Amino acid sequence: MRKYTIAIVAALVAAGGAWAQSRTSGGSLEVIGDVAVTQLVAKHIELNEKVRTVPGYRIQIGSLAGNDAKTRAFDKKERFKQAYPEVPIYLIYDEPNFRLKVGDFINKLEAYAFLQKIKATFPGSIVRDNVYPIHQTLDELIPESEDDI
Repeated sequence: MRKYTIAIVAALVAAGGAWAQSRTSGGSLEVIGDVAVTQLVAKHIELNEKVRTVPGYRIQIGSLAGNDAKTRAFDKKERFKQAYPEVPIYLIYDEPNFRLKVGDFINKLEAYAFLQKIKATFPGSIVRDNVYPIHQTLDELIPESEDDI
């Protein structure tokens, strides 16, 4: 008897839910919220439009800590600049570490190709995911013809 009671209750709940949906499907929805939330969302959208970023990759050629970490980081930075002047290099201080990251690679393949090129000179280098500001305009990223690919 208990099985039948549970089945009947489940059927009534399902029917009631269907009836409730059909009653409210033609209505309207009014959202009542704080004005400050709307202002924060607008500010968030405004900031996102100003700071354009793109997901990409950089190669970390050093993470240095210790008493002379700053000196070693600047020395390594200069060595890299001498060897690869065309590649951007970033020195990031993330207490207590100095991290050296190089390149602005759009895809992982480019990053790993450059890593193969430098790993003999800078052993221990690794590819890292990053999100970084776009230094190029979108028009520069889109090839004009098949010859540019």
